[in-house]
Amino acid sequence: MAWFKRDTRRRATAATIAGAAAGVALALLGMGTFATHAAAAGSLGSAAAQSGRYFGTAVPTAKLGDPAYSTILDREFGMITPENEMKWDTTEPSRGSFNFGPADQIVSHAAAHGQKMRGHTLVWYQQLPGWVSGLSASDLQSAMDNHITQEMTHFKGKIYAWDVVNEAFADDGSGQHRSSPFQDKLGNGFIEHAFRTARSVDANAKLCYNDYNIENWTDAKTQGVYNMVKDFKSRGVPIDCVGFQSHFGAGGPPSSFQTTLSNFAALGVDVQITELDIAQAPASAYANTVNACLHVARCTGITVWGIRDSDSWRSGDNPLLFDSSGNPKPAYTSVLNALNAATGTTTGGTTDGGTTSGTTNGGTTSGTTSGTTDGGTTSGTTDGGSSTGGAGGGACTATYSTTNSWSGGYQGEVKITAGSAAISGWTVRWTLSGGQSITQVWNGTLTTSGSTTTVANASYNGSLQPAASTTFGFLANGSPSTPSLTCTGS
Repeated sequence: MAWFKRDTRRRATAATIAGAAAGVALALLGMGTFATHAAAAGSLGSAAAQSGRYFGTAVPTAKLGDPAYSTILDREFGMITPENEMKWDTTEPSRGSFNFGPADQIVSHAAAHGQKMRGHTLVWYQQLPGWVSGLSASDLQSAMDNHITQEMTHFKGKIYAWDVVNEAFADDGSGQHRSSPFQDKLGNGFIEHAFRTARSVDANAKLCYNDYNIENWTDAKTQGVYNMVKDFKSRGVPIDCVGFQSHFGAGGPPSSFQTTLSNFAALGVDVQITELDIAQAPASAYANTVNACLHVARCTGITVWGIRDSDSWRSGDNPLLFDSSGNPKPAYTSVLNALNAATGTTTGGTTDGGTTSGTTNGGTTSGTTSGTTDGGTTSGTTDGGSSTGGAGGGACTATYSTTNSWSGGYQGEVKITAGSAAISGWTVRWTLSGGQSITQVWNGTLTTSGSTTTVANASYNGSLQPAASTTFGFLANGSPSTPSLTCTGS
């Protein structure tokens, strides 16, 4: 089958490339903050699995018959995304006539080799057969519902996560939805409708929104997607994850990439890097990207968009982990080392009809965190070595947990919950133990005075309805301990 080249507008923005210097600093921080495993895993998939994550790649049916290609695929990767075989023009070339043969070949290969499958993609404005664009609004709604239902039903029980809607936001800096047959005829509501339809078909598969150029936190497109996900979670629209395609220039991810991942995760969704490639494949840029994911507990996996440079949609940039002959590049080694350096097991969770669970075992800290996400409300308990502490102060309470630890440092998370009345802002204070110092905070504003640490809400997460919650996280030097927290609401 012909391989369809992707929209070249996916290439990295100038802002992404400009973040290179700050990105290298993040790579160095990430490399230094994880302890080394006693026995390093020898493949990307097995190394990622040590921290409860997956490492995958995009695959076309035509390459499965190439022994050199399939050898690398089955040795290195634990997750597969079909490049084009599940898109609308392949699966339903004429209305009501479905062709799942090419995708079935990939699914069968994955099943035979113990690999998970990511479904890509149910609703996308590109690679649509011509008959879709000519439909009236009512016919388009019916056709979209039927397409989602038929495809998800065919693959039910075989797909880990679906990219339900792909690339629905514009690139013009407006933060608004892009023009497409779905947007133009059905309006903004087509995205929510697609997710609700998908959940009605499969209660167990993760349902994801996937897009490119949403990695930089301050970009209008990023904020548009963030606000949509926040709205969906608040109203119970069934969304489980957000995919960040991560097609980067040679500078790698923007300096705010980890912040972006953390902020989305704080909404109660998993985050995943879904189509990673980096121009010229600098080892430090790849390590940067992987470490940003490793520092976010709900970043559950990474997928590169192809295996060898010759397989890439941007092959002229040599952006992948293996050269055209299938030899691992320095970027491969940097990624494998970063994955092997991740301490313990941090699982963002598997969603089965809205239930999220996972375990964290890192350094001297071990324990199990579980909770249920349903209709935008997240609750859970933390036991074992993931320490908790909390105190009421005015109109809110704060609860602490250690989400990761390593030799000389740790990652903490604080959950703020409003009391019986709504609040418009919150402030959490605690005293650091000897040797501790905060190096980074996300989803909050940090001030320190001696050993007293104060974190106030960010501009976007201060307002909480009664009993509603939000979180902020931080990285720190020193050994983790249970702090005595004071939360004050306003």
